[in-house]
Amino acid sequence: MSEITDFDSLRRAMAENGEEPEGPARNARAEQLLAEAEKLNVPLAVIEALGHQLKVYNYSSEKGKMFVPFARLLRMWDERPEDFDEYEIHSLHWVFKWMSSGMLDQPHVPLASIEKWLGEMEHRYRLAGHSERAVRGAEFSVAAHVGDVARAERAYGAWLGADRDSMADCHACELHGQGWWQAERGQDAEALRLWAPVLEGEFTCAHEPHTVLASSLTPLLRLGRVDEARAHHLRGFRLVRAMESMRGAYADHVDFCVLTGNEARGLELLAERPAYFTDDGHPRSKLEFMSVVALLMDRLSALGLGERQVPGPADRTWTARELAAHAREEALALAARFDERNGTTHISERARARMEQRPLVERLPLGVRTAARPTPVVPAQAAADSSEDTRPDLPALIAEARRLSDTLQPGAVEAWAAVSRAAEGVELDARDRAEIADHRAMDLGPEGVALFEEAAGLFEEAGDPGEALAARARGAYVRALQGEVSEALTAIAHLYDRVLALYAEDGTGLRQTAAVLMSRARILMRRVHEAEDATPQSAAGAEIAAREVLALVDGQSGDDVRLAARIAEAQAMLAELAALAGNVEGAAELFARASAAFVGAGLPWFAVEYEARLAGLAHHLGDPAEAERALRAALEHGGPHLEAAGRAQLHLQLAEVLGGRGLSEEAAEHALEAAHWADEAGESRTLGAWARQQLGGFLLRQGRFAEAAEVLESALVDLSAETHGDGAVVQTQWWLGDCLSELGEHREAAERRLQAAEIARHWPEQHDHATLAHLAAESLGHAGLHAEADQAYARAGTLWRTLGNVHGLVRSLRARAWLALREGDEEDAAGGQDSAPALMASAVEECRAALEAVDDEEARERLVAELGHTHRQFSDLLARSAAEDAEDESIRGALEEALSQVTQAVAVFASLGDDALHSRTGAELAAGWLEADLSRPAEAAARARAVLAAYDGVDEDDEAARERRAEAGQMLQVVQEQDGA
Repeated sequence: MSEITDFDSLRRAMAENGEEPEGPARNARAEQLLAEAEKLNVPLAVIEALGHQLKVYNYSSEKGKMFVPFARLLRMWDERPEDFDEYEIHSLHWVFKWMSSGMLDQPHVPLASIEKWLGEMEHRYRLAGHSERAVRGAEFSVAAHVGDVARAERAYGAWLGADRDSMADCHACELHGQGWWQAERGQDAEALRLWAPVLEGEFTCAHEPHTVLASSLTPLLRLGRVDEARAHHLRGFRLVRAMESMRGAYADHVDFCVLTGNEARGLELLAERPAYFTDDGHPRSKLEFMSVVALLMDRLSALGLGERQVPGPADRTWTARELAAHAREEALALAARFDERNGTTHISERARARMEQRPLVERLPLGVRTAARPTPVVPAQAAADSSEDTRPDLPALIAEARRLSDTLQPGAVEAWAAVSRAAEGVELDARDRAEIADHRAMDLGPEGVALFEEAAGLFEEAGDPGEALAARARGAYVRALQGEVSEALTAIAHLYDRVLALYAEDGTGLRQTAAVLMSRARILMRRVHEAEDATPQSAAGAEIAAREVLALVDGQSGDDVRLAARIAEAQAMLAELAALAGNVEGAAELFARASAAFVGAGLPWFAVEYEARLAGLAHHLGDPAEAERALRAALEHGGPHLEAAGRAQLHLQLAEVLGGRGLSEEAAEHALEAAHWADEAGESRTLGAWARQQLGGFLLRQGRFAEAAEVLESALVDLSAETHGDGAVVQTQWWLGDCLSELGEHREAAERRLQAAEIARHWPEQHDHATLAHLAAESLGHAGLHAEADQAYARAGTLWRTLGNVHGLVRSLRARAWLALREGDEEDAAGGQDSAPALMASAVEECRAALEAVDDEEARERLVAELGHTHRQFSDLLARSAAEDAEDESIRGALEEALSQVTQAVAVFASLGDDALHSRTGAELAAGWLEADLSRPAEAAARARAVLAAYDGVDEDDEAARERRAEAGQMLQVVQEQDGA
């Protein structure tokens, strides 16, 4: 903490405090600085310290503290206006607006006092010669707050009609207020039109686009623009997360989570800000926050989760139901205080309306990791009442279950289970009981072997020996799935012989016979997949069995869905055997046939697996278009029958294929779906992390850096070297570093890049390590950590040298030279190896040495260009250092050296011909300005004319050419004036 000894040190301390995070600690420091300012006996010091205190209070949860320092400032102004400088006069009038809004936010301030203040503000603005725009804006805020629509509309019109001057709010804040009013009046599209310049980055300020992004969420949802709403949530929440003063905007994001079926994320947001439940310094934002807390808790209670423990005020533990009651009571009590002050019911009505909202979207996937949506819980008594009221029609249930199973429809197993429940206490015939047992066995999987035997006995009792053999065959296949392949083969051999004999005697039908033969083929395929038994003989046996199914059924299936499915499955077996034998093209053709057969039989959901296999084979064959087609078909065929995990995998594979084709927008959509379904499947830590990693990369490619950063940070929670590989972790850190760099969060970007570099340091190939070290150095430099940046560049340079990458080495040396210049190291080093000129000279020498050794023409041209850029940067560095030197002769000497370097750059670029035209003319112009600085107007003019000649006949549409011509013309004008003087 800086010691305050004079006015300058006070100003430095206030500037440092202004950079600290919002909150009580910063406010407390501002109070200390005011005490220190009072000791200096300098009126302006006290005025500036009071202004600083006002600012930090305004941007915190303690806004109510603003009134005392402002009253003191106003009294000082009235008593001794000469103590205020121009900036503080402006600031004093500026914060009048903060006072009016601050009074509205505090229900203990009477409405009459606020109206009086408006009059005072208008009077003082008029005396100071300011427009009434800010005054009318403040009046609009008062009218809108109390619900006086007519007055609000009048003030709104007057606000927009008044001239903008230095007291008007910034464009971003004004547009936020205007759009907010349109949304309040039900004009969502107009609100978004007004907000567009802020959302697009044309207008920004300390709290924008933060609040516009938050305010836009519900209007976007109401308009059905859910993709934009999702993007605004990810982008906007990142902005408000660390800003204590933005409780109202934070509440909008919680509100969004409730309205989009993301209740679990809403709980996570509440857990991040426990102080928001109790901070009382800004009652208005507390009202907004507690209203959405009540909304979320009521929603959880409606989902049957009222007893779930939830984050709340820190004095105790809370269930959702308890917190709902507490938050509602607090919100309505606050609203009542405002309404009592305002003499209306407007605030209470708004609070109740917010707490009574209903979701606008069933479930909007966000891409960031969150728990699966809570499942509604049906109370036991309600379920019992339902069962008593509905008496199932048992014959109808049996008929429906038989229809589903005969046509292989999804839900057949569940339908027979429903029959079983409805038949309790009812005597069924043997056939019905057989089918119930058979489907129960299918449902149990490995535990159903005994039930298959029971079903077989019942089928025999019902007089269907063929179906009995089929049931036993199914049981044998289940044993094979359990690893008992030999036992299963022994059992199926006996069943196979019996069914063929029975079929020959017309003792059973084609369907039953095909079922036994298919079970045999499945068991033989299982033997093929047993690693220790994967012999050519086993493959041949499986192929013979599959072809036997085809020989039996092909051409005889008619309208029988089960028989059509046997044909398709047998073709799929042949495809799999072809793939195992290395016949990729043959396998692809057979899988395509199998898929088409299932679709043709009206069973598209069975084709999903084979389309997915086709996609993998297409990828192997280098056919991304076919891979894309197959994956799209798999998703289409699966429809609502796909399980969450399978759906996630297909979407993720399609995202990767589309991303590989450069279609990053559609790829991002599928990666988003993959992340959502992985979460639904309970695979957030595995498949979900992969999906989020890919989604973040696709968003990064689109330049959606804030969204990408949120998603990548979420992915890193679950990504691990053990599960996903250290390459995935490094790539994610790398992408995140790129995002943070684009967002201006350079220190954080450096941390991510250094973490990735530390992992890559252990890899055999060191190119990624070098690149990450170099990128980390860039971030450290942008963050102002120059010493650390120099170390990182040095580390990267060593790696580039080891790798033989001259371009990387040269660029690291140049970067270190610029860092040295900024830090003044060249003076301290007194011409040593680490001075700025010495480092740049080393870069030149590295280029020259590499050129002597290179024999590849393309590599030589790249090195020549690198040498030209290095000479050019050397010149710029020398010229920059000269401007800081107090000795005229030293300045002239440095400029002469700079001219020498840039002249060499011109020559180097000239050797590359037209490919380096713009680089050459840029260097030529830089040389001309140096000639002018050295009082050589003729030489400067000659260089300008050379540039104009170089562009003679060049297309006017060439922007670089236009810029060079314009600069050359400007140079000629300057040197002519210089020559005349």
